[in-house]
Amino acid sequence: MSSIPLLRLFPPGQSKLNHSAFFPANLFPKATYLRRPSLPKPAPIKCSSTTTPATDRLISAVSYFIPFFNGLQYGRYLFTKYPVLAAPIEPLFPLLSMYHSVPYASFVTFFGLYLGVVRNPNFSRYARFNALQALVLDVLLVVPVLLQRIVSPGRSGLALKLTAWAHSGIFIFVVACFIYGLVSSILGKTPYLPLVAEAAGRQLD
Repeated sequence: MSSIPLLRLFPPGQSKLNHSAFFPANLFPKATYLRRPSLPKPAPIKCSSTTTPATDRLISAVSYFIPFFNGLQYGRYLFTKYPVLAAPIEPLFPLLSMYHSVPYASFVTFFGLYLGVVRNPNFSRYARFNALQALVLDVLLVVPVLLQRIVSPGRSGLALKLTAWAHSGIFIFVVACFIYGLVSSILGKTPYLPLVAEAAGRQLD
């Protein structure tokens, strides 16, 4: 029995399997890889801190001593009734005596601070605002004195009690403003005193 010739799997002259004959080139397109979009680099964070110069802090802190010294007179009723309240002020007695020993010390310091600091453009707005705020408070302290001279409360009765209460309230208000303004000036922050800050801000704008 003659041998059956094997089926030729490859055409003549081709010894290897040609894949393109069975699978067209466009059947499996080349894989495309999506590139991750490059994110922009974050900008470096800059920390900006603005500090108040020591000179402006000193001028602002000293300015609040003027209404405080002139407002101590309103505390005489409290000092008489509660002498212990005068203890914290005792270290300031030499400075107070020197301040009141100078003739017209209040007027000199007032106009000196107003013309030398408030109206001086060489100083910063921080120092000028605090100086003007202290001066406005000092001006307001003159109003009760003028009213007392016009309407004398007498030495006894209800009018005297009302005067003592009013003076004590003014003294507490002045001390609170003094501590608030002094501490804020030392820390370099801007204090806004009630009944005063708005008027001072309008004068500088």
